[in-house]
Amino acid sequence: MKLFRKLLFPFSFIYWLVTTIRNFCFDTGILISYEFDIPIIAVGNLSVGGTGKSPHIEYLIRLLSPKYKIATLSRGYKRKSKGFVLANKNVKAYTIGDEPFQFYKKFPEILVAVDANRKNGIEQLLNSKNKPEIILLDDAYQHRKVKASLYILLTTYNDLYKDDFVLPVGNLRESSIGAKRAQIVIVTKCPKNISIADRSEVSKKLYLAENQKLFFSYINYDDFVFSDSDKIAVSEIKVKAKILIAGIAKPKPFFEFLNSGNDIVMEFADHHDFTTKEIEVIIEKATGKLIVTTEKDFVRLSGKLPANQLFYLPIKSDFVAKGSIFDAAILGFMPTQK
Repeated sequence: MKLFRKLLFPFSFIYWLVTTIRNFCFDTGILISYEFDIPIIAVGNLSVGGTGKSPHIEYLIRLLSPKYKIATLSRGYKRKSKGFVLANKNVKAYTIGDEPFQFYKKFPEILVAVDANRKNGIEQLLNSKNKPEIILLDDAYQHRKVKASLYILLTTYNDLYKDDFVLPVGNLRESSIGAKRAQIVIVTKCPKNISIADRSEVSKKLYLAENQKLFFSYINYDDFVFSDSDKIAVSEIKVKAKILIAGIAKPKPFFEFLNSGNDIVMEFADHHDFTTKEIEVIIEKATGKLIVTTEKDFVRLSGKLPANQLFYLPIKSDFVAKGSIFDAAILGFMPTQK
């Protein structure tokens, strides 16, 4: 696979050239970036998937929603609808996408919208009856038709963008030079006990500008797995015979955290749309067993698998030190409350 990717180097050069010219056009004003009068925070990455955008969006929701009217705006990847959709009690995961649906279910007090055209989506939100005070753009680092107030760039500890190359040889959507647009860079999925020395080494490798702030976060798993109506302690679930299902990018930590060594592990592609046949296979294998999946997969599997067997493991991102400094940096971009 690595050899095959190296053979694609000429295509990577073309891809690099196109994305570099595009960024140059936006940087110089040849192409227009639209600005808005309210704070807009864009959370994204340079690489393709798996950096932990959803838990960081949720972190921002928890931080900001007690004080401000929040809206999230996503593309709605793999949804079966078009244009602008504002989440309501009638939407499903296939209507707005699994991650926005997850936001809507967890945070009913905020607005959750999807639109591939972020500019149109923002305009629709600002014209809505319950106009938001802050908009969080999910996975919009490369969506340069909108100029955000604050850019947060995520990169994983074991796969830093400085160690990668542009598509198709590597996994970068654009050159690592694009990191300069971010005011905040978060190294995600770090070991919980990462040392100061290791953090310093990563900092040297990323070589950020003086005006850029660097933070380190880790995945914090819940102490319980949940169904629609029940919960079981993780300590109890770990020793049970079960099926583990994940259709996310880089699911290895999820499997390692729960696997007793005798579990049935079923791995699918990120944002996988489970077929009727696959559901039948899962049900057949799950006889007498619990099914544990990720929170993102749960919204797609709920209603398709037996409710008394299907559980999910919530995760959230926490910071390795300096969490209060991160909070202060975010709140410093917000308007003064009246």
